[in-house]
Amino acid sequence: MDGILLINKEAGYTSHDVVAKLRGILRQKKIGHTGTLDPQATGLLPICLGNATRVCELLTGKEKEYVAGIRFGVVTDTQDQFGEVLQEQPSFVDKEAFLRALAKMNGEQQQLTPMYSARKVGGKKLCDLARQGVSVARETKTIFIHETELLEFSKQTQEAKFRVVCSSGTYVRTLCHDLGQKLLCGACMTSLKRTRVGSFSLADAFLLSEIEARMKNGTVSEVISQVDALFADTKRAEVCSEEGRRLLLNGNLLRRDMLSQSVQGRVLVYDRGEFRAIYESVDGIVYRPVKMFLPDKKESTS
Repeated sequence: MDGILLINKEAGYTSHDVVAKLRGILRQKKIGHTGTLDPQATGLLPICLGNATRVCELLTGKEKEYVAGIRFGVVTDTQDQFGEVLQEQPSFVDKEAFLRALAKMNGEQQQLTPMYSARKVGGKKLCDLARQGVSVARETKTIFIHETELLEFSKQTQEAKFRVVCSSGTYVRTLCHDLGQKLLCGACMTSLKRTRVGSFSLADAFLLSEIEARMKNGTVSEVISQVDALFADTKRAEVCSEEGRRLLLNGNLLRRDMLSQSVQGRVLVYDRGEFRAIYESVDGIVYRPVKMFLPDKKESTS
């Protein structure tokens, strides 16, 4: 199977767990995920199957949307409620103060990578070092917060829930931590759900149990998106000659006369209606391959 499968990840699973389970459910080895979700986080996890694994990095870099819970007055080493409490104090944040702090997070900012993360420094994962009690210097990373929205607020429990649309690589629990610093009371993340990755929505995702049921009744192919769904804004062209078809299937350069239309920049190339490659115009006459999506040889099943 080739394409993109949208999984609604449940709490307690790592992204690697989801991939391992799907290999068993789908009886397919070539599967990849598109960016990790913390084990206790839930929500959308796009999974690439077969030749779609070639676009994993493209999905990883897409804009993302999350719904996060935050608790004021508590600081932990992991920046979420599952870590060791480093500081706890009474807090008296009101809705208006939180709205002001949240609004100030919009736009470009520098974010310090948390120690409890999968990012590597000197070849070692920061989370592994953190578990050993080691803290190392980390560089800040430029992120962009496109949009924030307050969804719930409780002055009594000193908790809130908010929606955030952000650039790839943003740590939402660090965002919660930083909000706590701005409010001078500390804060930690209490929940995290990813609701969108690029144009893919959680509303279209399925639990692992639902995929397993569909595999058993033979309808799983109905919920697998084609790879070209990622490139809705890119123009398309059919290869329109036998010579062009031969060159396409071998990943060679194509000429303008081999395509159904002239396109400047990138173009999705199809053969008899099947998406086969992304090409790019060199000079309006010659097109070079950027990424090929030719059918894979049949995989051995487990």
